[in-house]
Amino acid sequence: MSQARDLADLGGSADAGGITGRNLIINGAMTMAQRNTSVTGLGATDGYFTLDRFKVAFGAASAGRFTMSQSTVTDLAGFSNALKLDCTTIDTSIAAGELFVLQHILEGFNLQKLKASSTSTQAFTLSFYAKSNASRAIATEFEFTNGTNRQISKLHTIGTSWARYTMTVPAASSTQIDNDNSAELTMNFWLHAGSTYTSGTINDDALAPTTSANRAPGIGSLFASTDNTLEITGVQLEVGQTATPFEHEDFGTTLVKCQRYYQRWNATLNKDPFCMAFNNGSTVSDGIFSFPVSMRSKPSALEQSGTAGNYRIGGAAGSGNCDAVPTFSKATADTIEVRFSRGSGLTSGQSVRFMSASSTGANAFLGWSAEL
Repeated sequence: MSQARDLADLGGSADAGGITGRNLIINGAMTMAQRNTSVTGLGATDGYFTLDRFKVAFGAASAGRFTMSQSTVTDLAGFSNALKLDCTTIDTSIAAGELFVLQHILEGFNLQKLKASSTSTQAFTLSFYAKSNASRAIATEFEFTNGTNRQISKLHTIGTSWARYTMTVPAASSTQIDNDNSAELTMNFWLHAGSTYTSGTINDDALAPTTSANRAPGIGSLFASTDNTLEITGVQLEVGQTATPFEHEDFGTTLVKCQRYYQRWNATLNKDPFCMAFNNGSTVSDGIFSFPVSMRSKPSALEQSGTAGNYRIGGAAGSGNCDAVPTFSKATADTIEVRFSRGSGLTSGQSVRFMSASSTGANAFLGWSAEL
């Protein structure tokens, strides 16, 4: 790539949204893990389990299982953390419909700088750092799915030392990006797949109508051996045909971006407060939580520790542990109402506190999701 081309792409990035904020990937340095830093036995259910904004998804049932964790990086300048996948159970009999992908799903509001017109996109480039326990073929893929259904993939051979890998998606017509909070673009790291997704010829030239067989031909399988590991960090997506240096941002900025999609309130000690509340009768209390960041959409459920004894209601009439886990009542994108309950002893209308209630408080948390 010529210096002139590099400078033109860098200028395009600045015009699109400024040098600061050019990376469209949230948590690309893998610094934020609100849910957990490590989860074992994954492989049966789609979801967000450890590092924020990175989801795992599966097709037909696979015997393969893995641990997903936030690893510590000591051998890559500028980075302290990575997302690590470690196979714990093999799957050597791969059914046609099986797949295992690591995903980052982007909403329309954050993708407008990719637009060239209402029905076309500019060229954009993915870059990331990765290493594996052994040479491993994976594929990266971008798929527009909201009414467009177009995709492009690229094979990469990951080595045993940290290296940077790139993928450029050419400008394209007939590609729509809506200016709203819906899922408009999915980035996939293909790590395991059956013939449904590997039996064709990989589409690595340009965005084209999605053909399943052309999405991941040539990849290996993370589930081939319990020795297999893969670490990824420094994920960046930007306008233009050149991968510029990774854009590091401060921890607080990354946290705010992640809280648009997931927020978790943790207790660290016994009787740590969650919020003020009021008794809505003799057995239940309702508390209002104000989110520090407006969420992408209003949450519809509550995540918690699953043990009633981790939660407590405290008031003028005395404190006591809950007899049931907290429950979801209602929410907006900015606030949520949560209900705590005790068998008896509450005075209707009295102000109380919602607190943690365990020897350490470590098992008490409340979480809300607005993930794509």
